[in-house]
Amino acid sequence: MRQEWSPEELLASWTLVDGDWKLVANKTGATRLGFSLLLKFFELEGRFPELLEEVPQVAVEYVAGLVKVPAADFAKYSLTGRTAEYHRAQVREALGFRPATLEDEEQLTAWLAKEVCPVEMVEDRQREALLVECRARSIEPPGRTRIEKVLVAARNRWEAAFCARAIERLDEVGVARLLELVAEDNEDGAALLALLKRDPGAVGLESLLTEINKLNDVRKLGLPEGLFVDCSEKLLAAWRARAIKMYPSDFRDTAEDVRITLLAALCSSRQAEITDALGDLLIALVQKINARAERRVERQLTAELKKVRGKEGILFRLADAAIGKPDEIVRTALYPVVGEKTLRDLVAEAKANEKVFKAKVRTTLRSSYSNYYRQMLPPLLRTLGFRCNNTAYRPVMDALALLEKYADVDGKTRFYDAGDAVPMDGVVRKDWREAVVDDKGKVERIPYELCVLVALRDAIRRREIYIEGGLRWRNPEDDLPGDFEATRTVHYAAIRQPTDPEAFITDLKRRMTDALDRLSGALADGSAGGVKVTTRHGEPWIKVPKLEKLDEPTGLTALKDEVVRRWGVLDLLDVLKNADFLTGFTDEFASVAAYERTDRAILQRRLLLALFALGTNMGIRAIVATGEHGESEAALRHVRRHFITVDNLRAAVRKLVNATFTARDADWWGTGTACASDSKRFGSWSSNFMTEYHARYGGNGVMVYWHVEKKNVCIYSQLKSCSSSEVAAMIGDFCGTARTPRSSRTTSTRTALPWSGSPSPSC
Repeated sequence: MRQEWSPEELLASWTLVDGDWKLVANKTGATRLGFSLLLKFFELEGRFPELLEEVPQVAVEYVAGLVKVPAADFAKYSLTGRTAEYHRAQVREALGFRPATLEDEEQLTAWLAKEVCPVEMVEDRQREALLVECRARSIEPPGRTRIEKVLVAARNRWEAAFCARAIERLDEVGVARLLELVAEDNEDGAALLALLKRDPGAVGLESLLTEINKLNDVRKLGLPEGLFVDCSEKLLAAWRARAIKMYPSDFRDTAEDVRITLLAALCSSRQAEITDALGDLLIALVQKINARAERRVERQLTAELKKVRGKEGILFRLADAAIGKPDEIVRTALYPVVGEKTLRDLVAEAKANEKVFKAKVRTTLRSSYSNYYRQMLPPLLRTLGFRCNNTAYRPVMDALALLEKYADVDGKTRFYDAGDAVPMDGVVRKDWREAVVDDKGKVERIPYELCVLVALRDAIRRREIYIEGGLRWRNPEDDLPGDFEATRTVHYAAIRQPTDPEAFITDLKRRMTDALDRLSGALADGSAGGVKVTTRHGEPWIKVPKLEKLDEPTGLTALKDEVVRRWGVLDLLDVLKNADFLTGFTDEFASVAAYERTDRAILQRRLLLALFALGTNMGIRAIVATGEHGESEAALRHVRRHFITVDNLRAAVRKLVNATFTARDADWWGTGTACASDSKRFGSWSSNFMTEYHARYGGNGVMVYWHVEKKNVCIYSQLKSCSSSEVAAMIGDFCGTARTPRSSRTTSTRTALPWSGSPSPSC
């Protein structure tokens, strides 16, 4: 029971009513107070307290005032003995409860195995559900030992039923293939199991082909579709997390039915995850090919531009004249410095260079794709199943069908046949038409394939096309509520959108037109605050001026000095090391290999060094060069490759977070839910008005600063600049919502404040 109660809550929950006074009328002293508290405690919790300390002290003082007995007398009341048993019987009779019997325990076990265990893995929540069910059945819960036995029996019964259902859906061949993976002396099976546990490599052709081979190997196991269709994602994730940390010998030590189910859960989950990883790699690789070509051409043109004589001097004279005469018109200020004809020639040359830039980008793209990246297309089309729910307009799907038709055709065949229907609208951008279609109207394969890949990337990102067998890139209709079609009106009302698509589009057009009109008006009358419409790579671009630097807040230097004076400067590696000594989070890092023979103490040191190198962006090579730890770069890279995976990191973070919650001081943090705060970068379109380039993450996006409570519910968020202060965002939330200090204790993982270091939602 919680220990903090407000006066209003005490009045509502702990006040004795008419029937209660009749029960305490014949009792005096400590017995009167103890019975009264026992009665109200059972009303609230549905059980009796095991210790006197479970009863909140504020409640003891409040009820003591009601029954006119000193609060200190409650310590004299005994929860055991004949008197206590008699009082319990009185409370049960008054509230309509009865003691639990063996039959009740059997029924509760069956109920837990059927209703709770399939959807709830956490033991504490299972126990809470059991207590709630006892209360609903008007049964006094059994003792702690009996409750634990009921929970264990329910989990065992559910696990046996779950394994039996999974094995029933697997045929004999499928079961044999799974068992063969962990059979003794089966090096191929152990290698496949180790490969399954590995995360995808860096974005590149080699990683893409490796994931394709991995997915094909998993599919050879022949797992049936819908193997775990009727179990919750949380349940499947729990079995997967259990299996991914096991070595082949660990699998062999389990019962056969559990072994089969663990392997099936691991392979089924990883099959979907590898499919998603292929989708991610495809999107990133297409972007990488385009970005690399643009950067290469930009470097070439920049070098050529520097070779042209006179341009730097012209630019300097223009800038000097503009700064010296900022209020004069262009003809008066600039034309005398640089003639009008010269400026027109420069503009014409710039436009010609823009056209040359696009042409060179296309040529570079074609060269890199045809010589290297084109080999990914046939296996990609054979492995991934791209699907679209739009039956009326599907140009990208038609283009993919054409590419699949020509997948086995010799690459030297330059053009598509004249009789083939080649979709152009929705696939080939206008600036690529001249590169795709020649003077005779023939469509060239290589540039067309590039256009299809770009269109496919965009279609996947906007969920127009989904990948069969994936999770994140799955059919978007699977994300809809099960009763969506039957209660479509209710769901549309919940998101405040019309059911008529024409009405939605009309309203969206109106709002966008109004917003653009306001922007145009502000640009015209000069009230846009320095916002300008320019061009970037030949495309319209909205440029927002940088904000002026603010003065440093008064007292900030003094605050920093005081923090250093009190706590000094701690080495971050020492903080990481001590956190591991206190929590043992490095125990969560299991190897993806079939076995690991490195001594655990040595492995712990190497893990901490590798984690420090990665977490600080210092890099493994730098940590080896600067540290006096005796570890080689090869040893640390072995640990990085075999131990530091997404699953292991999540398990370690979970353990560290739970230990933090357990160790925190209630006098400082309170007994309520604490709140973690951090910012996270979300990718966004480069044309988005709020998009910024983030130097740390190396890409365009937006930063969202959010506050997340213990049960992972976002209770506050705000969009912030990539360069703005996270501490300011945290304090801004505190000031903006006018919370009391007791309920708004927040922490940030990247601040210099003394309470930094608490768990972050973005970990």
